[in-house]
Amino acid sequence: MSSTDGPGYGLDVAPESLHMIVTGLGVAGYSAAAALLGRGGRVTVIDSYDTPEMAEKAQILEVLGADVRLAAGDELPEGDVLVVSTGIPLTSPWIAGARARGIPIWGEFELAWRLRPPAGAAPWLYVTGTNGKTTTTIMAASMLAAAGLRTAAVGNIGVSLIDAVIDPDPYDVLVVEVGAPHLPFVYSVSPLASVCLNVAPDHVDYFGRYEDYVATKGTAYQRTRVACVYNTDDPVTEQMVRDAEVEPGCRAIGVTLGIPAPSQLGVVDDLLVDRAFVAERATSAQELASLSDVVPSAPHQVQNALAAAALVRAFGVPAGAVRRGLQTFVPALHRIAEVATVEGVRYVDDSKATNWHAALTSLRAFDSVVWIAGGQAKGQDFDELVQATGSRMRAVVLLGLDREVIRESLARHAPDVPVVEVTTTDTGAMTAVVRAAAELAQPGDTVLLAPGCASRDMYVDYAERGDAFAAAVRALEGE
Repeated sequence: MSSTDGPGYGLDVAPESLHMIVTGLGVAGYSAAAALLGRGGRVTVIDSYDTPEMAEKAQILEVLGADVRLAAGDELPEGDVLVVSTGIPLTSPWIAGARARGIPIWGEFELAWRLRPPAGAAPWLYVTGTNGKTTTTIMAASMLAAAGLRTAAVGNIGVSLIDAVIDPDPYDVLVVEVGAPHLPFVYSVSPLASVCLNVAPDHVDYFGRYEDYVATKGTAYQRTRVACVYNTDDPVTEQMVRDAEVEPGCRAIGVTLGIPAPSQLGVVDDLLVDRAFVAERATSAQELASLSDVVPSAPHQVQNALAAAALVRAFGVPAGAVRRGLQTFVPALHRIAEVATVEGVRYVDDSKATNWHAALTSLRAFDSVVWIAGGQAKGQDFDELVQATGSRMRAVVLLGLDREVIRESLARHAPDVPVVEVTTTDTGAMTAVVRAAAELAQPGDTVLLAPGCASRDMYVDYAERGDAFAAAVRALEGE
């Protein structure tokens, strides 16, 4: 085709005018195919699996005109553009086939950006980082809603991003949670404001090297128009902003748990304040909220609140809406959620802590912990976590595929901490884990599910793992 833009067709090419090959029949793939078919596009959908649920989705798409191929092999069908869902590994033969044939590859976000209406499209606020993305995204959406704006938390959570951009009832602004696997194959997305909350080893199994993961995270700042928000306590995020190619006039905005300098948001006494989006920022600050408005007011949660506030202030939200949004904020499930207190022991579900850095943050919130950990380690080691928090550990209960990796770190850096391993992987495993933790805990302790690992070795996802933990705790409570 004549109109090209590097690895992707130029913006003047309507996606529905191209023959699109969509990979996967998950939420993103199904929404992509349905949206393109709804605009009269030509679509081929491929998925390597064939389940009853997929067959049902395939039947609907076939009625709409799609060519759906379940249990598809490695060979890539004919088409103009390959649309890859985030679950497709970078080593996929479909991606290799598209590259070999010179077929442009678009990620879900690239397609969604190009499907937006030509005028009046809702701006995007980008939220990425190794940890805290979901909380910050929901916080920002709560602040925007408190300002009377129609908004949604999209991307990894909430409404499908593609469904949101084609919604006939348009949004005023969208808050987009951006996982690192969303960022390859994005060429034209231009967020109004963006933040990388922090960077720590994760997704090494997906990207191959930690350096590649960091470089990919940094692309979230590309083409930002108003504000690139960074964490002053994480110099890697500041360097990402320095390296990014942004739109003219875009500002670098720092967030800090200390007293903010000009062009920063931070904390003064017990107040969250803004010295970035005020006229006299050299000499004054705008009060946004109190620390008591942030629940829980742990340091990492305050940092999330400041990052969310920076994003919405870049969009022009008044200070009062920031406070109201924090006061009405409802945390997502499985994120440092207290399940119950049984015989003086608190049981806390942080199943969303799927990497060591998230587990470290969670462990630091409690003084004496029986830590439940394990699952798919994704190429991580846990030495730094154990060195930093071993003194807080009453004991550790391990489960899952890569529990040995954590056990070895404990043996090196906290050899006196008792360790119990649950080797079973059936549906009763979490019951055994919780019972073992209960026997090790003492009144005043916290039994903390913060696995530091992915869950798919035993569970559908982290939510199912958290639900199993909560059910086991409630069974213990009822005895």
